[in-house]
Amino acid sequence: MDTIYQNLDKIAKNTEHEEDLGAILEIKNELSLLKSKKGLMQLVGKKRISRVIKDISYEKELESLQVELIKLQNWIYDNNKRMMIIFEGRDAAGKGGAIKRFTQYLNPRKFRVVALQKPTEVETGQFYFQRYFSHLPNPGEIAFFDRSWYNRAIVEPAFKFCTKEQYEKFIREVPEIEHALIDDGIILIKFWFSINKATQKARFKERLSNPLKHWKLSPVDEKAQELWDEVTQYKEEMFSKTHTGFSPWIIVKSNDKKRARLEAIKYVLAQVNYSEKDEESINLRHDPEIVERYHRRTHSEN
Repeated sequence: MDTIYQNLDKIAKNTEHEEDLGAILEIKNELSLLKSKKGLMQLVGKKRISRVIKDISYEKELESLQVELIKLQNWIYDNNKRMMIIFEGRDAAGKGGAIKRFTQYLNPRKFRVVALQKPTEVETGQFYFQRYFSHLPNPGEIAFFDRSWYNRAIVEPAFKFCTKEQYEKFIREVPEIEHALIDDGIILIKFWFSINKATQKARFKERLSNPLKHWKLSPVDEKAQELWDEVTQYKEEMFSKTHTGFSPWIIVKSNDKKRARLEAIKYVLAQVNYSEKDEESINLRHDPEIVERYHRRTHSEN
């Protein structure tokens, strides 16, 4: 008895139309995706075949990009470079999930994830940037910031955690701080993960119903929908004052979290000419419909 592949090959040999040949090739490619253990398990779980194929395609592309991230990390380490990637965005925008995929297979000795708690009483009296400076990347290291000093640009003023004077001082100083870091050799990338209000509401609802995700909810999250417009106002002010030619904001549309992760990784990989970059077999060009430099006329979270 011939296999499905053999039967498809026989049909292809007797077909002259290019459209039919293309359809046969597409079927073979989709079948190859279903040959994995994960694909078969999802089919047994009665997921639709189209969903299974989409999920497996995502995992396959993600794995290829993660191989490139390992090459990037090795290049950073071998050349004593320093890279700092800031992940900002509204609550439930997918920042933590993206960082997890960035770091999943990296050498833990060569990177750090920085996710600071609220400042202590001592830190509150310090120069605002001081507690962040101790977490800047060392030579040969990548630092992933799950939120950053930009808390003072949006969260703190929106929730009245800082004074107007503190906020205005920060907005004036941060471009100069970032210019100094870049001038000192740090490769700095600033992501804003963007979602609309309905998507945020749905993700909060999922966290409430999933006991494994309850820890993600905080008092700040609970007021995020209520203060949506205030956050929008401070976000636009932040972009207008801190989006610069040397340190631009990169918008990642993350209503679709999986596409956002893939395209954000591609963007980072494209910024560095690291050794053994495999641009011939892997598409490292990010989708401009998902990842783009901030522009007032094109960015909206409505």
